[in-house]
Amino acid sequence: MTLPAGAESLHAAATAPLPEPRGRLSTAVAEALRSPPDPECPPTWPGTSGRDPFGDDLQLALQMCYELHYRGFRDVDDAWEWSPQLLAFRAGCEAVFLDALRRRAPGGDDVGAILDGLLREPVEGTGVSHFLRDHGEWWHMREFFVHRSVYHLKEADPHAWVIPRLQGGAKAALVAVEFDEFGAGRGERMHSRLFADLLAGAGLDPGYLGHLGAVPAPALAIVNMMSLFGLHRSLRGALVGHFTAAEITTAPSARRMVAALERLGADPACVRFYAEHIEADAVHEQVMRHEVVGDLLAREPELAADVVFGIHATELLEQHLAEHLLGAWREGRGSLHGR
Repeated sequence: MTLPAGAESLHAAATAPLPEPRGRLSTAVAEALRSPPDPECPPTWPGTSGRDPFGDDLQLALQMCYELHYRGFRDVDDAWEWSPQLLAFRAGCEAVFLDALRRRAPGGDDVGAILDGLLREPVEGTGVSHFLRDHGEWWHMREFFVHRSVYHLKEADPHAWVIPRLQGGAKAALVAVEFDEFGAGRGERMHSRLFADLLAGAGLDPGYLGHLGAVPAPALAIVNMMSLFGLHRSLRGALVGHFTAAEITTAPSARRMVAALERLGADPACVRFYAEHIEADAVHEQVMRHEVVGDLLAREPELAADVVFGIHATELLEQHLAEHLLGAWREGRGSLHGR
């Protein structure tokens, strides 16, 4: 078969090379993926017990394992996606991560009260978008784009895993939200494409996972949480909770990002990405809360605690990232890995 002109270069641009490891766990994954899986000679995996659940090594190891379910890595055999050897190792990493999230989540099953709390913003906010709006410089903004690139270049993909695990109105409503995230049928309007345009407008590499090597654990953990929830049917309620929390909190944050970018005189492509989220996510908030969560819990009321867990886990990891970013920026130093 003869590929169309330029197809090989397009494929190369769409898949990223394996990142540089950051410890024993990620080294073991990277070394294993450099060769096809061999059932007769399985890799020797390091133990996961006692590893930092939010550290660079475990989070990068999980990211590499999960990426095999998305676009994969350049020169990595696709057979690794369902390799029992790798899945067993990944399960150990997941157990460490999930246990840490559960231990730190407050718990509870009052979904309505939790969602009401998300709708109330403090008058004097101190989050990342507040900092960028009021004090941010262009280098802060570019670093923020790099942190978010690991998710936004695959935006909506992790949430798609939950679609076959829902029923009736919850499924239909979530698909409607995802339809908007995927550009309502227009490739150039996909939110992942809009973020690639944002990166190019900011003078940054717009390639998929082009900044993976610079993204530290706090940002990786957020995306790994989405993949963890999405790939396990038992965590479907947690993924719905996460997705709902994200949709409720995005529109106010996006307004501040637009104000920050306009103040800094950013390229229109940078402003466009966040402006798109102001209106879209204000609508999605209502759909997720009333039509997705409402219908899900009417059918499966026992998932209420899982929905709350997904919201709390999202808040926890977003707070970790905010502390990492603001801690670095207020000291005048970079927040990216290796800085």
